[in-house]
Amino acid sequence: MSILIKNGHVIYGDGLEVVRADVLIEGNRIVKVAKGITEGADTVIDATGRVVSPGFVNLHTHSPMGLFRGLADDLPLMEWLEKHIWPREAKLTRKDIKAGAYLGALEMIKGGTTTFLDMYFHMDAVAEAVLDAGLRGYLGYGMIDLGDPEKTEKEVREALREMGAIERLGSDRVQFVFAPHAPYTCSLALLERVRELASEHGKLITIHVSETMSEVGRIVERYGKSPVELLDGIDFWGRDVIIAHGVWLDSRDVQILARHGVSVAHNPGSNMKLASGVMPLGKLLNAGINVGLGTDGAASNNNLDMLEEMKLAALLHKVNNLDPTIADAETVFRMATVNGAKALRLRAGVIKEGYLADLAIIDFNSPHLRPVNNVVSHLVYSANGNDVESTIVAGEILMLDREVLTLDEEKVLSRAEKTAESLS
Repeated sequence: MSILIKNGHVIYGDGLEVVRADVLIEGNRIVKVAKGITEGADTVIDATGRVVSPGFVNLHTHSPMGLFRGLADDLPLMEWLEKHIWPREAKLTRKDIKAGAYLGALEMIKGGTTTFLDMYFHMDAVAEAVLDAGLRGYLGYGMIDLGDPEKTEKEVREALREMGAIERLGSDRVQFVFAPHAPYTCSLALLERVRELASEHGKLITIHVSETMSEVGRIVERYGKSPVELLDGIDFWGRDVIIAHGVWLDSRDVQILARHGVSVAHNPGSNMKLASGVMPLGKLLNAGINVGLGTDGAASNNNLDMLEEMKLAALLHKVNNLDPTIADAETVFRMATVNGAKALRLRAGVIKEGYLADLAIIDFNSPHLRPVNNVVSHLVYSANGNDVESTIVAGEILMLDREVLTLDEEKVLSRAEKTAESLS
């Protein structure tokens, strides 16, 4: 299938140059970006008055947790987890999780997200929803053993089972990643096994690290080291690791992460809502660390809107540092696109010949996006997910003119509603 997107404002190349141009897609790749492309195509999209943007990469979320949206708000993280979320999660069936995954996929398509890194349970079910939706999903089973050796073996077996199930689906749009939950919920034995297995199978690793002050305190009290130092001591770190949050990192932690080429998924909305703290973004960027952007789950955000997340990231760091120049629009836009793709080793996040055709077309024909003085600035500071008009992944149109083509929206919403009711 070929697609020709005509007459748009295209955010082109590594320099984020905004050009009036057409974009030609053949198969799953962008093959040409130029003015006045005359080649024929199976589908032609008129993008007049619209911006053609790289699709957004949500580098940390828990997509089925949309089922818990609005429950147990306004609580500290550990109280939120231990008293409200974990008890509800204990009731979840594979069918429930799949219903939540469809809801998350629908929300992401409508908001221009094309790829996401997920951590949850029954990820083979999530993978099936991802394939139906047409998205890219990097899917990790959230491993928790709480120091129990029998549970360690059980978690390893389950992770390997899910890895096999996902690989048998035979699609490059779904990839398994190892996803130990966090140093405070996983034994060192489990973390060492994860490191070995990821290296053996060539898989990425994602893990929550240093999200809250109390979490760091637990680790320091138990081991006499910060979580980053602890994991460094077992040779856990590498370029294949993506940590979520990284809020409470000191200078030594930052040096360790930079030395090993670890990527960090920043989650400003969730961190603010749970009052977890403010990630030292400036220190990470100055150290050359690759920082992407994630929403976290819809139970702690409470949406999966990457456009909104960009604005939150920019504003949070400006006010926290009393510096309006930090977290500028281009920096934050890169976090939401190419930096996330880089962390996932994905040739995407940029509109350029040879890159994957993962795009979002955003309608600028609204008062809050006019006049078009600065496209990237408008996307970061003025736009929201409702402005996304079309979403394309791997050269397939998932949403066109705000109509989702790959999922039955009414059915997805109804199923999620009934599932949530059954869990209350």
